[in-house]
Amino acid sequence: MQEEQNVNQTPETQEVDTTDYRQIRMDKLNAMKAEGQDPFTLTSFPVNFKNADLRVFFETEEQKVLAEAGEDEDKKLAGLAKIAEETVRIAGRIMSWRRMGKAHFIDVRDGSDRMQVYVRMNDIGKEAFEVFRKWDIGDIIGIEGFVFRTKMGEISVHAKSVTLLSKSLLPLPEKWHGLKDQDTRYRQRYLDLICNPGVKDTFVKRSQIMREIRAYLDGMGYIEVDTPVLLPIEIGASARPFVTHHNTLNMDMYLRIETELNLKRLIVGGFDRVYEVGRIFRNEGMDPSHNPEFTSVEMYQAYTDYIGMMDLIENMYRTITLNVCGTDTVTYQGTEIAIGKPWERLTMIEAVKKYAGVDYNDWATDEDARACAKEKGVEVEEGKDATKGHVLIAFFDAFVEEQLIQPTIIYDYPVENSPLAKRKPSDPAFTERFEYFMYAREMGNAFSELNDPIDQRERFERQVAAKRAQGNMNCQVDDDYVTALEYGLPPTGGLGFGVDRLVMLLTDSPSIRDVLLFPTMKPLPTQQNAEAQAEEAAEA
Repeated sequence: MQEEQNVNQTPETQEVDTTDYRQIRMDKLNAMKAEGQDPFTLTSFPVNFKNADLRVFFETEEQKVLAEAGEDEDKKLAGLAKIAEETVRIAGRIMSWRRMGKAHFIDVRDGSDRMQVYVRMNDIGKEAFEVFRKWDIGDIIGIEGFVFRTKMGEISVHAKSVTLLSKSLLPLPEKWHGLKDQDTRYRQRYLDLICNPGVKDTFVKRSQIMREIRAYLDGMGYIEVDTPVLLPIEIGASARPFVTHHNTLNMDMYLRIETELNLKRLIVGGFDRVYEVGRIFRNEGMDPSHNPEFTSVEMYQAYTDYIGMMDLIENMYRTITLNVCGTDTVTYQGTEIAIGKPWERLTMIEAVKKYAGVDYNDWATDEDARACAKEKGVEVEEGKDATKGHVLIAFFDAFVEEQLIQPTIIYDYPVENSPLAKRKPSDPAFTERFEYFMYAREMGNAFSELNDPIDQRERFERQVAAKRAQGNMNCQVDDDYVTALEYGLPPTGGLGFGVDRLVMLLTDSPSIRDVLLFPTMKPLPTQQNAEAQAEEAAEA
C-alpha cells in the first residue's frame, strides 16, 4: 500500500481521489482500534506552550546565554543545554512530513504558528516509532520534548514522546496547490483556515475591530443592550424580512431588519445613550457587499442631532483604524483611503451639482425635475409620480456615489426616502439625515430622529400603503412605536453602520464573504438530487 504522506506532496497536476484515501485512513483507524489505540477516546493533552510563544521563549533564553557566554564556547554549550532541560508540551495538526530513515521531521501547526518537530526512533522507542510512522498529514498530535535550534538554524522541538490526539480521515489539499477554490473556501471555512493560515488574521482583526467599537462607545457613556431578533409584525420599511412561524403562539414572526425602533423605545424610557451590536436579516439580493444576514451597530444619543453623530462617527473610525491598523490611512484594493483626514461634507444638493452639473434649485416644479432627468438620461423609478426629491435621489445614484472614494458625508436627504428622519425646520422637503461613503460604497446612515408622533404615523401609513399596493398585505404600522413617541422622545441623534463593510475596508477584503466565517451559500445538490435533475433534463 502506498504511503499517503507521499501522495499528499504530489505535484498539483496529479489528481487525488479523496474517497480512496479516506478508506485507507479508515483501515488504519480500525487497525488502531483493534489494538486498543483509539485516538478518539483521549480527553485532553495539557500544553505549556503555544508554538509562537515557544519560539519567543527560546529566542529570549538563547540571547541571554549568548550574551553571558561571550566567546566562551563551553559556557555557551552549557547554557544551551540548560534551556533543553525545560520540558515543553505542544499540540497541533501535522502539516508536512519529511522522512530521513529512523528520524523524521514534521511541521505541526497550532492556533498561533507552525513548529518543526524532530522525531527519532532512538528517543521515543522502536515500538512507538513504528506506530508514529503510520500516522498521516492532517492528524492532530501532542508532543513532549525540548526546544533546540537545528544546524540549519531553525527553532524546533526534539520529541521525547508523541501522542495521537485525533485522526484525520480526509486528506488535506496537497501542499503545492493548497485550497484556492473560493467556493470551497467559503463553504468549508474550517478547511480554509487549516490550509490558508493567513485567513485567520482577517478574523482576528475583525474581533479587534469589535472590541474597539465597544470600547469607544463605552468610553462615550453608551450602554450596550440587546433587543429581540423575532418581531411580531412586519413593518412598512423597504427591506424585505425573513418570515418564520411560532408554533406555540400559532403566529408568523419576522426576523428583524433593523434594531432602530426598539432602541429608540429605550431612549423614550430614559436611557440617554444606547447601542446594540446585532445580527440583521434581510431577504434580499447577494453581491460582494451584501449578505442576507450581517452585523450592524446602531447607536442613539438623546439631546444631540445628526451633526453630533457626524462628529462621533468620524472620530470613531479614526480611533478604530489607528488602534487596529497602526495608521489612520489604509490601502483598500490598491487605493489609499485617508480615514484620518477631515472628511468632506456635502449636502445632497451640493453633491449632485458638483458631480452631475445639475442644480436642484433650478427646478421650480416636479415637472421641471422630471424633464431634466429625461434630458440627462436618468431613470426615475417613480415615473410620472416622481417628485423633485425622487429625481434628486436618482441623480445622486447615477452620478455621485461612484465618485465618493475618500471618506465623504452626504447630508440633507429628501423626505421621500427618509421615513424616520426629522424634517429640516428651514426646508421641510428635506430631512436631517446623512450617509457616509468610502470607496464608492455607503458605509453608514444617520438621522436627527423623528420624534413627532403625528408625522411618524403619517409616514408609516404611506409606507404601508405603498407596500400593499405592491401586493404585500402583511405589513403594518407599528402602533406601539407611535405610542412610545406620544409619551415623548427627546431630540435624538441616531446612527447605524454595517460592521462587515468596515472589516472589509480595514482588512483589504474585496468581498463580504471574505470577512464572514460562514457566509450564506446556496446548498450544493446532493447526489440523489443531481441524478434526479439529470433524469429530468434527459426527459425534457
